[in-house]
This record gives sequence, structure tokens and C-alpha cells, in this order.
Amino acid sequence: MKKRIAINGFGRIGRLTYRALRNRPDVEVVAINDLTDNPTLAHLLKYDTAHRKLNAHIVAGENYIEVDGYKIQAFAIKDPLALPWKDLGIDIVLECTGIYLTAEAAGAHLKAGAKELFSLLLPRMIPFQLSFWVSMTMNSPLNTPLFPMHPVLLIVLHPSLKFSTKPGDCSLPI
Repeated sequence: MKKRIAINGFGRIGRLTYRALRNRPDVEVVAINDLTDNPTLAHLLKYDTAHRKLNAHIVAGENYIEVDGYKIQAFAIKDPLALPWKDLGIDIVLECTGIYLTAEAAGAHLKAGAKELFSLLLPRMIPFQLSFWVSMTMNSPLNTPLFPMHPVLLIVLHPSLKFSTKPGDCSLPI
């Protein structure tokens, strides 16, 4: 069964994460949350200055972005507690805003009904210039395994990365 994914923050990191995930058979991105309007988000998804044009038909609707006929619900909700993750059956929220840097703040996604949370942080936001991937579940403490490369690259370069509901089980084969 596919993991149902929501992306919170559809800036550069969120869009690159979506690009990396869109063709994976084990996940489906069902929702995004960003305060920018949908036509702008759709345009930025289609045209990236570094990664070039996405080869897909993209349409922006009032409450969705459609990519090659697949509708992704789009929200512009600032408070993560107000997001409908429980109603949407979200398994994993990918936190890509860089705003929620503490377990308490990011944990709002879990309180909103997400089963698991992965924070993708820019290296400049982390002491000692290390990228890390934060895995939290309602039943486990904050878990922070360190990886020596950008988290978005982990998804792209390591398709063997499996999403799991087991606490701390977000690892790559060495």
C-alpha cells in the first residue's frame, strides 16, 4: 500500500522533493501546504532555474494543483494544527518550510493527524553545516540520524530509502 504524503512548504526544497517523489511507486503526494497562491506554485513547479522545465502537464485550480491528470490538494494554512492531515489519512508529512525547527513546533503536524513527520532542513540552518533528516512518530522521541548530504538528494540518489512507520527506521544502505 502506498504511503500518503503531504508536503508542508512548497518552496525550492518542497518542489524538488515533489519532483523526486512523483514517480516512486511506494508513495503518493496527496496534499501540499504553502501560503503562496496556486498559479504561482504551479508555475514554479513547472519551471525551475536550476533543474529546468518539468516534463509534465501542470494546471492550478482553486484548491489543487494537477500534475499529469493527478490532483494534489493545495492548502494555504499558516497554523499546522489547523491542517486536515487526519481527514486526508496522511501517513507522512514532509516539513520543508524551515520554520518549524523544534520538536514541539514541528510536532503540530502530528497533533493534526499525521502519523509520521520528516523535516528536510537546509544545511545552512544546521550547526556545523550538517544535513539531517528528522523522523518523529507519536510514540517515539525525536530521532536525528545524521547524513553527510542534502536530504533532498537522499531521495533522488537513493531510491532504496524506504518510508517506515517504525520509530527511527529511516536509513540508507551503506
